[in-house]
Amino acid sequence: MAVPKRKVSKARRDKRRSQVWKLSAPAFSRCENCGELKLAHRVCGSCGYYKGKEVIAQSAE
Repeated sequence: MAVPKRKVSKARRDKRRSQVWKLSAPAFSRCENCGELKLAHRVCGSCGYYKGKEVIAQSAE
């Protein structure tokens, strides 16, 4: 039968039980041009603007 050879320290035990390993949700920011939510440092998917400049030309629909 498996028996622990040494006592598990409080630090090791608490580190295992902590929430450190969980992933955090990505932080969204508002587009300056259209106000849609977008990832930081990315081109806006709805209007194609980045830092106030049009990077991707959107087709008129």
